[in-house]
Amino acid sequence: MSYDKMKVILDKIKEYDSIMLFRHFRPDGDCKGATMGLRDILRLSFPQKNIYLINDDHSDFLEFMGAEDADVADEIYEKSLAIVLDTATIDRIYNKKYTLCKELIKIDHHIEHNPYGDYSWVEDHRSSACEMVAHFYNTFRDELRIDSLAATHLYTGMITDSGRFQFSSVSGDTLRLAGSLLDVGINTEVLFAHLQLKDFAELKFKSHIYKKMKITPNGVAYVYIDRATIAKFGLTSESASASVSALADIKDCLCWIAFIDSLEDEKIRVRLRSRFVAINTIAEQYRGGGHAQASGATLHDKKEMRLLLKEADRVVKEYKETHEDWL
Repeated sequence: MSYDKMKVILDKIKEYDSIMLFRHFRPDGDCKGATMGLRDILRLSFPQKNIYLINDDHSDFLEFMGAEDADVADEIYEKSLAIVLDTATIDRIYNKKYTLCKELIKIDHHIEHNPYGDYSWVEDHRSSACEMVAHFYNTFRDELRIDSLAATHLYTGMITDSGRFQFSSVSGDTLRLAGSLLDVGINTEVLFAHLQLKDFAELKFKSHIYKKMKITPNGVAYVYIDRATIAKFGLTSESASASVSALADIKDCLCWIAFIDSLEDEKIRVRLRSRFVAINTIAEQYRGGGHAQASGATLHDKKEMRLLLKEADRVVKEYKETHEDWL
């Protein structure tokens, strides 16, 4: 089944002389890796075609991956095939000029609630969209080309979206595909230095999180980051959101949540993570969603924050009472 969908995508790519790649706003390693990796593969494989990746938002954390492309005239969009990667719902596509394109293909690994696109390839069991692009390349490797830069882009998305291959979405196929990218040639020492090294100010902020974090009665760790804290530590929305990872290693806490005052509006951004227990249904109640154990949501006020925490605490309590396979 997936082969048929991939074959349709490859045939569509061959049909168009101009292809536009799209991703979601507030880019993470997977959406940036998938779009840049596929862009590299298509440029190597079809040098006569024009392949574009155009966005003007960015992530400081991922600047080492290189730049995307400058904008082009609307007339180019109008004759292009659009390929949207790692974007579950159409409203999360950053570059709204996708509406100008002749046809749209969706490639995604999130649980699908609101289908879109003329053609869609969704595999929600995959650990990342980059894993899907790597699978696409390996399926048609007799026709497609890859180099170390493209492999590095895809590998970056695979390791960041899988928690360094720790999450339950990682399968034997994930590791085999990652291995095929390593065979192309990736400087993993440099890559992990980019991903792991932190500024001194970031570590000071992390110590602040440990002072402020709290735990609900049944094991939900959480922290609230207000605008004063954001200003004090000179945080961006991205670095503030990354604070959720600081809560990941607390024993008996099966869910951890960061609540961050938005720098763009009066809302509260939420980052939910868990082990064992599914929390995406909680996020879906508060204008969000995502993966079973990694989701996001948006709250209007602190009252909703308290309600979300109460629901998360209930879900964790229920899981602990009905399962024995948790630590």
